[in-house]
Amino acid sequence: MIRTAIAQIPFVATFLIAVFIGVTTLTPPSEGGEPLPIPDKLAHLIAFLVLVLPLGLASISYMRWLAPVALFYGGAIALIQPSFGRSAEWADFAADAAGVIFGLAICWLWARVRG
Repeated sequence: MIRTAIAQIPFVATFLIAVFIGVTTLTPPSEGGEPLPIPDKLAHLIAFLVLVLPLGLASISYMRWLAPVALFYGGAIALIQPSFGRSAEWADFAADAAGVIFGLAICWLWARVRG
């Protein structure tokens, strides 16, 4: 029972990160709100890197489906952002893709080191 619950942690973490990304990227910009302390594209890169880490570190084999799903998610967000008062930029999607690639590289290295 406990082992099964522990095995679900990477799935739950990935889901919660995906929800956080969706909420933050689809929330209309606030008037005079605080800008991010880092550049927007770097935030996209970090968000999608973090998105793929929990499952990718649990098992590199998850990356076969997780990487394309994460890329699709980033593209879908970019396409629907204008409906939420945000701008859609190809550079955002490129930063999302870079995050997925860097995340994949980290997970691949982790799998190699772990054996």
